[in-house]
Amino acid sequence: MSSFGQSGSRIYFEQDGQGEPVLVLPGWGGGIGEFDPIRKALRSHFRVIAADLPGSGQSEPQPREYTSSYFRDDAGTFLAMLDDLDAAPAHLVGFSDGGEVALLMAVMRPGSVRSVVTWGAAGQLVAPPGMLEAFYQLVDDPIPPLRDFAEYLKVTYGEANARAMTRSEANALRAIIEAGGDLSRSHASGITCPALLLTGEHDPFCPPALVSELAEVIPHAEFVRVDEVGHDLHTARPQWLAETVTRWLGRHRVDAASTQAMSSPGR
Repeated sequence: MSSFGQSGSRIYFEQDGQGEPVLVLPGWGGGIGEFDPIRKALRSHFRVIAADLPGSGQSEPQPREYTSSYFRDDAGTFLAMLDDLDAAPAHLVGFSDGGEVALLMAVMRPGSVRSVVTWGAAGQLVAPPGMLEAFYQLVDDPIPPLRDFAEYLKVTYGEANARAMTRSEANALRAIIEAGGDLSRSHASGITCPALLLTGEHDPFCPPALVSELAEVIPHAEFVRVDEVGHDLHTARPQWLAETVTRWLGRHRVDAASTQAMSSPGR
């Protein structure tokens, strides 16, 4: 276990394995322990760096004060971390906020990113009616679909910290959405690396149509809709996701590309 400090944040991360670097980023409020199946599947072939987002998991500050620029701020922090670890260019694997950060990293510095895999990320924010208010009140009055998540936050961060972080996050999301909701969508054509964009059929935050539109803008993107699941694809289909991510990244390793080129017709 290690940490990296940047601009008031301290990033908790763990790394294992050898080979081309892969940075794994969880969603908001989550932690890298949720991604053990993916990390275990990847470490036989890659150097896996799993990092908690600032303000989440074991990363600091806690509670974090979120602003409307926090996605871009976090992308800059993780690009700096890759430099510090001599891990650029890296493959990026991210869920939800972690996926949005990964896409922004590919926009902001294409040369530092070999490929991107995301699920529950669409390059822009949308919110179902009433969801922002429900998120603001998450700790004190959770709606039925969010009760388990509310309990997880209170147990993980303590009630006071959980209340502070959810309210700050809700305010930041509202500001972003009121400004148009754009994160990386308007610059997605500048993502030059291969990208695999996954989303659940019933994801309320990143519906398939929205993610498919993003994939059409990225020059080398593939889009996959996963039927009968929602936002948390890694909990609904952990083994399938681990195998899919590992197989796809295996095809986009530099050594795999070189081997394929050497065996192509005319060689």
